[in-house]
Amino acid sequence: MYSVIVVPPTCGNVNDQVRIAAGERLSFGRDAGRNELTIAHEGVPRSAGEITAHRSFWLLSNFSEDQTYVVENPEGAGEHLKIAPGRLEAPVPFEFARVVLPAAGDLLTFDVWAPRHAFRSAARQGLPGPATTPAFALDRTSRYFAVLAALCEPRLRGEPHAPLPAVEQLVERLRPVWPTVSRSSVYWNIDYLALKLRLRPGPDTAEPGLRVNGKKESLVSFALRFDLVREDDLTVLAATAGEAVR
Repeated sequence: MYSVIVVPPTCGNVNDQVRIAAGERLSFGRDAGRNELTIAHEGVPRSAGEITAHRSFWLLSNFSEDQTYVVENPEGAGEHLKIAPGRLEAPVPFEFARVVLPAAGDLLTFDVWAPRHAFRSAARQGLPGPATTPAFALDRTSRYFAVLAALCEPRLRGEPHAPLPAVEQLVERLRPVWPTVSRSSVYWNIDYLALKLRLRPGPDTAEPGLRVNGKKESLVSFALRFDLVREDDLTVLAATAGEAVR
């Protein structure tokens, strides 16, 4: 059974997708050849690289002599891998991935899916002893979590390099679910989150004038890296009047 699906740049329907099974290889490039993935652009090497399927993940080889390839996780809010020129069989763990090829001033992309990802149940299955303490104890009904969700929202909406919202924008975004929100309360919750998640620099070490901006960037980077806020969590910003955060 196939374990990796490659979606070419000009894929119009499911019949244009390329399916490869574990152990099989797919070359790509300007002159990749018959039954391979051809990317017709003068800036793409004739033999640009190779994909190898390996059960629940895949390997990417970069045959370019001078161009770094980037593999993005479209669901990862900026998560990506860099594949250096000449790198062979770099493992790619993303279930959904986008390969970005620099090509004479253009950025060409094609998608690779690895749908056979498997997950073990988190159930304790009768193990004795106390449960493991959660790594990050966040109350998703609290105001601080709504602030964190509003901070992460632009990048979770598919804009991994979007600028973070200013405090005034956070106030307006949160007002429907938190009618009494103010600039000072947003600042307080940002400070609280930085303390709760043990981020540094703290208030006593941050550079003057950069404290809030630095904290916002650190909070968003940390939250997205460890999936503390996912796209599904953005529903806290659309609660009804009777479901306002506390």
